[in-house]
Amino acid sequence: MRALILSDIHSNLEALTAVMAAAPEHDCVWNLGDVVGYGANPNEVIDRARQFGNVFVRGNHDRACCGLSDLEDFNPIASRAARWTRAVLTEEHTQWLRQMAAGPIHPDGPAVSCVHGSLLDEDQYVLTVRDAWQPLCQAETRLNFFGHTHVQGGFATNGHEWFRLTPQYGSRDRGECYQLVLRDGARYLLNPGSVGQPRDGDWRAAFATYDDAEGIVMFYRVPYDVRLAQMRILGAGLPDRLATRLREGR
Repeated sequence: MRALILSDIHSNLEALTAVMAAAPEHDCVWNLGDVVGYGANPNEVIDRARQFGNVFVRGNHDRACCGLSDLEDFNPIASRAARWTRAVLTEEHTQWLRQMAAGPIHPDGPAVSCVHGSLLDEDQYVLTVRDAWQPLCQAETRLNFFGHTHVQGGFATNGHEWFRLTPQYGSRDRGECYQLVLRDGARYLLNPGSVGQPRDGDWRAAFATYDDAEGIVMFYRVPYDVRLAQMRILGAGLPDRLATRLREGR
């Protein structure tokens, strides 16, 4: 079984289109949340994402944009984007967001967990080894996929040592991949990166695949039409910063 793993699309239709065109053959799609928010095409992205798979974990923007949570913890730009998204979402899509499952979920039985933030708190940001320590210590599954940070990579432990995993690439202008061979006896907390708004200094859309037969996770980066995504954001009247940051990868 090969799973395609997506996270943090954030209503970026151009990035999602490029990812699905570049994605290798797969048997299923696991989506780690924040399908909407920030970008200018929430309805179109929901429709496209639902066509590709039915395994979804809700994200904090998914909750906020359908009214399941307030906007107190959002900064002014994120809050403005969430209010705009609430206004343009169809009723069908609003209800679909309301029914998304909270993580962790186990799409491959007891072998894999999928969450948005962390295994312990769906809104927790896991950015450092310190952040990853408690979730991995308490993990009941060997392989755990998370999103929320928009940073591709992750963390691993063999019970004695702790590691930060950062994919290495040679270019920022073309598609690339990075292979991670899973080691026996190790537990992993892995982030496929953000499809629609990367924040690791690489503007390209990010995603991953997991091959359970080979024990391999592949990380990918692919270029997309950033200029069109930016024009859509500006045309919708959303904050300029949501457009400019796409090229910066921040």
